[in-house]
Amino acid sequence: MYVYIMTNALKTVLYTGVTNDLRRRVLEHRTKLAEGFTKRYNITLLLHYEEIPDPRSAIAREKQIKSWSRARKEELIVQSNPLWVDLAASLEGDE
Repeated sequence: MYVYIMTNALKTVLYTGVTNDLRRRVLEHRTKLAEGFTKRYNITLLLHYEEIPDPRSAIAREKQIKSWSRARKEELIVQSNPLWVDLAASLEGDE
């Protein structure tokens, strides 16, 4: 399981989600397959992700991150991705 944070091109909106297939989920966001928040705000860039083996723990972590302020989410992103680059290309060797 993965908990992830994505944003739009202007980096004005942060979206936190959970999935069992991160590559597929990022592609779904980018191709706007699902109606809703991520389609409306053009969420396409992967900024942060964590692999969590247990589904319950992953969901709990997602809820924890969603409850944080934007500033705290930005701190988390900067720890692993200080330049806020799109991490999707790094997924090619994962899983």
